Amino acid sequence: MKYYRKIENKVLAGKTVKALRCVLAVLPLCMFTTSCNDWLDVRPDTENKEKDQFASQKGFETALTGCYMAMAEQDIYGERLTMTNIENLANLWNTVDNSDNTARQQDYALAAHDYGSDYSKAAVAAIYKGLFNTVVQANMIIKHGLANGEVIASEEERNCIIGEAYAIRAYCQLDVLRLFGQMPAGGTKSVMLPYCETTNIDEMPPYYSYADYLAKLKDDIANAKKRLKDNDPLFKYTFSQMHGTSQESNSFMIYRQFRMNYYAVCALEARMSLYIGDTAAANAIAMELINAKGADGKALRPLSGLNDFSVGYKLCPNECLFALSKHDVKEYAASSLVSSSDSRYNSASDLALSLEMLEELFAGQNISSHNRYLYAWNRRVADAFGKMWAGCSKYNFADDMQDAMLYYQIIPMLRTSELYLIAMETGNNLDEVNRLYAEYMLSHNVGSVTPFTSLDEAREFVLSEYRREFFAEGQMFYTYKRLGMVKWLWRSDDAVENDYLLPLPETEFNPNGINNK
Repeated sequence: MKYYRKIENKVLAGKTVKALRCVLAVLPLCMFTTSCNDWLDVRPDTENKEKDQFASQKGFETALTGCYMAMAEQDIYGERLTMTNIENLANLWNTVDNSDNTARQQDYALAAHDYGSDYSKAAVAAIYKGLFNTVVQANMIIKHGLANGEVIASEEERNCIIGEAYAIRAYCQLDVLRLFGQMPAGGTKSVMLPYCETTNIDEMPPYYSYADYLAKLKDDIANAKKRLKDNDPLFKYTFSQMHGTSQESNSFMIYRQFRMNYYAVCALEARMSLYIGDTAAANAIAMELINAKGADGKALRPLSGLNDFSVGYKLCPNECLFALSKHDVKEYAASSLVSSSDSRYNSASDLALSLEMLEELFAGQNISSHNRYLYAWNRRVADAFGKMWAGCSKYNFADDMQDAMLYYQIIPMLRTSELYLIAMETGNNLDEVNRLYAEYMLSHNVGSVTPFTSLDEAREFVLSEYRREFFAEGQMFYTYKRLGMVKWLWRSDDAVENDYLLPLPETEFNPNGINNK
């Protein structure tokens, strides 16, 4: 089947979907690792261009940078899968139906779980295309790295580049599973999904059962860890030393906190293990990372909220194991999240919480000192009638902040706080869970907490904490799904299995027949 040609010119909601036809289009590379004059110009239908791209070490480096830039696009982790669409799937924002505002109509349709709506279909198609765009770019690196990786003189760097490509593919394919796949437990419907390892526009990626898909995902994570183990510069230097002042001769290997480094891959494995119900593995990996020592013998990547918030770093960059650079995140986040002090809330175009919703979000918490409550939310956003709303200000900062590129213009992807929540949820020793809880809350500037009296009480806290900690970072829908939750905060009706199963875009081969209306 001419898969990619089949989907090339389909029209959805008035827009042409050319999915994966130009998945390796020209991309400006303005990240830390390359100059703004570098370009990724690789097209799968031009074999000579592809061959030239991967004929040098610089070509591999540029291609990998392109993968991270693709991940940071607004159609996936730059916005839809962090701030807007994914959070509306979990009914986290106040949303209203307004036919005059197409952007928020997508969010409204997703919040209503009306997957037959053209608005939902357009949003889902954009997300799907963006994920597989990134995957195919990673596949190109893996393909040529295995075939002629010797053009990369350093064996360590060669393994890092190939390992990161495996990790990027795994990160995106895990979210394909979490969005489109069957319930990890307790469901009645089976879903087959594509696990894409191809670079050929005419080749249809195979579809796999849930078990076989997981096997592919685990293999990619294992390959990434194997390649990065002992080769990642983070085994020689600390995260802070990799901010551009390390002794690495090749500047491409710095800023490891922005990349799928070895420890980020381990954190991804913990996330995957938790999602599929392997709680023992999830706990073991999370605890190993929490207790790990860096090159200086100190804690590898400790919780940073207490210090970060005190200096205005609301995204906790110093506990990020993986983050994306996004130079314009403040501008476009503000247009949706009404986070600045002079914002005016418009329910037709903006995403916010009522002050009552914010109080519910932090119910039972010490809001007099809790730094997420005090500094991650702007509680003085007025609407046209003078009513106050709460806008998420995580991505907002003053224009003259120093080192904005390192501490503000980022999208968090994997953080140490998630490891703590995983360890607390999966732990079997109440004393250890309470120790982790005290450390975790101290990072929120809450120094005195009442210990949990049971593991069930701890798990109830963790469920609520996923909402508080990762608001506008896109984790709550997946949390509801893995737990099979029927009752959600701010949702009036009960969630059913179909609410959790996003249909594949109409442009794709779909053997499942689920939620196709």
